[in-house]
Amino acid sequence: MKLFYFPGACSMSVHIALNEIGATYELEKVDMMTKELESGGSYLEINPKGYVPCLQLDNGEYLTEVGAILQYLADTNPSAKLLPAVGDQQRYRVVEFISYISGELHKNFAPLFNPEIADEARSATLEIIGKRLDLLNDQLGDGGPFLTGEQFTIADAYLTTVLGWAQFVDMDLSPWPNLGAYAGAAMSRPAVIATLKEEGLM
Repeated sequence: MKLFYFPGACSMSVHIALNEIGATYELEKVDMMTKELESGGSYLEINPKGYVPCLQLDNGEYLTEVGAILQYLADTNPSAKLLPAVGDQQRYRVVEFISYISGELHKNFAPLFNPEIADEARSATLEIIGKRLDLLNDQLGDGGPFLTGEQFTIADAYLTTVLGWAQFVDMDLSPWPNLGAYAGAAMSRPAVIATLKEEGLM
């Protein structure tokens, strides 16, 4: 397999999952401004959507979108226990969290990476994100150490990635202590540490 990625982007969640399952894979860095591959050539010829992640499967096919790739990796590597089996109620909790992270956190963080964002817009965006984090902080207060309990899942790979963006947009996570403890537990995992090193973030 080959993962087309950009350091610290949402593709990092897939990178974490690859390390969690012990996969053999290649990495291909994408310049998100020019859409050029590190090895040369246009990324748009591989993925017309133009964003990461994109995973080239062993059969040569390409799979895109975070949720789809994460579910594929989990389902094809059940021994890693990154996603409960079909029919298990917990499976749908994991999928529920992935949808929430994608729609309510991931998309709301995006404007903060614009260096020209106005102060008023930045404040409004941070307020929205804060409300979303309130829910996750409460959820973790009722259980943990991970989103659905003791088992690290693909939803945790995604949330760990998104929470990491706070440092890049100068967002203080201290108002959410349960999330702080959660991030500490996730960041100490060998798969996460390996991913950070491979992406040049550690």
